Amino acid sequence: MKLRTGWGATTTAVVLVMAAVLFTGCGKDKPADTEPLNQTPGTELNDAGNTGANEGANGGSGSGTDGNTDNGANGETNTGADQGDTSAAGGGTDSGTAEEGNGAKPDASQSAAADADSVAVLVNKEFALPEDHKPGDLVYPDVRFTFKEKIEKRMMRKEAASALEKLFEGAESDGIYLAGVSAYRSHSTQTSLFNRYVKKDGLEKAKTYSAVPGHSEHETGLAIDVSGSDGKCAAEDCFGDTEEAKWLAEHASEYGFIIRYPEGKDDITGYKYEPWHLRYVGKEIASDIAERDITLEEYYDAVPVANP
Repeated sequence: MKLRTGWGATTTAVVLVMAAVLFTGCGKDKPADTEPLNQTPGTELNDAGNTGANEGANGGSGSGTDGNTDNGANGETNTGADQGDTSAAGGGTDSGTAEEGNGAKPDASQSAAADADSVAVLVNKEFALPEDHKPGDLVYPDVRFTFKEKIEKRMMRKEAASALEKLFEGAESDGIYLAGVSAYRSHSTQTSLFNRYVKKDGLEKAKTYSAVPGHSEHETGLAIDVSGSDGKCAAEDCFGDTEEAKWLAEHASEYGFIIRYPEGKDDITGYKYEPWHLRYVGKEIASDIAERDITLEEYYDAVPVANP
């Protein structure tokens, strides 16, 4: 066969080369939606370039698995977003809201529960105050006590003291005359008191009615034991049958106080019924707790509740 030379041959060669290029290119380019469904964006990068991106993406869904104890409030390690619940007093989930899970309070309330200086702090057998904690705004409330001396146990934090004065005034307007029995206790005082109870009744029994040092609400300056003005049945079971106890159960929340250890809730609070033990938490929280007939633990979802 005779080969073509000159311009015609060159033209033929160029046409053949262009056809080959076009044919090859059509087989290489895929539309974006044909990528495998399980492919992670960015995996076409080399391994070294991928490391940071993958850690950032994967770390976000499990941010609670690094030993986060929910802002120190519920003492349990959050196992991450897969659980779908927000526990006691910390925003363990990424969103930090109460829209998912078991209905825990929003972050603002949860943070308050873990803040030793907050009037909403949660203190019980599991959650303790710092050993060196001392409220910085202790004052003497202008109310009746069962003793005359201006000593430690007569003091409360300023906000709680003001609310207590209003509560006593409200009670008197209804013909109920209250008296304070014991309010603030320092850590050292609680230590001495608890050790005395242990010596008297043994450790296990003492823990049913007295708090281990650091775990006492009295150390917050927000709690007070009360009685009638005559002091009868002070810190005793018989106080629950008095008119004073009945009035407190009905009206304490109006002034920002709760009956901290209600009847029938000892499996949740850890303490037997104490109708004389008032705890200031502020009107909003107190009203919610009273309306729902729950404890402070239940308010923060700090314990499993069979019937929330």
